[in-house]
Amino acid sequence: MPLVRDKVVRPLRPAVFVDRDGTIVAERNYLADPAQVELVPGASAALRDLAAHGFRLVIVTNQSGIARGLYQEEDFQAVQQRLDELLALDGVKIDAVYFCPHHPDFSGPCDCRKPGPGMYRRAQRDLGIDLSRSAYVGDRVKDVEPAVTFEGFGVLVRTGYGAEEEAGLPPGQHVADDIAAAAKLILEKIPEKPGGPTGMWPR
Repeated sequence: MPLVRDKVVRPLRPAVFVDRDGTIVAERNYLADPAQVELVPGASAALRDLAAHGFRLVIVTNQSGIARGLYQEEDFQAVQQRLDELLALDGVKIDAVYFCPHHPDFSGPCDCRKPGPGMYRRAQRDLGIDLSRSAYVGDRVKDVEPAVTFEGFGVLVRTGYGAEEEAGLPPGQHVADDIAAAAKLILEKIPEKPGGPTGMWPR
């Protein structure tokens, strides 16, 4: 086997896996109309700060409305495009978006529906992410549970359905009023984990 010299080995990067509806945008209950996309106050600034500190920004979202027949994948994509436009106005670019269009009652089991590992494992492969140094943010307990699976840092936000779900949060995970407060918490706590501060890693 030949010896490969001067090969650049890039360190795995941390990510913030963030839910969409109720976390980045206002909860609309099966959002399918781009005109109804409204950013949660402070969302853009929070995401911009996280990106500036070297975190990949990855949206992971369950979209069971597709399996239920309430809207089509094209509707989801139109909503996502509108969100991308609003974030771009504030200088924010999402690195990747993963969505699960399934529901076990309508389309059978899958491994991508949160809190399953599918979307996170795919992001790990696609983007070179260190799942154990990543944060998992959302307004549902199922958004935070992957932090337990991957030994990461979970934050439940009280926007959307978060206030109703707080009592079911797994031990050791965290709660914040909104994504802005969650970002501050992440930036305070994640650099304390082994491997050095995330600020050392270039965007």
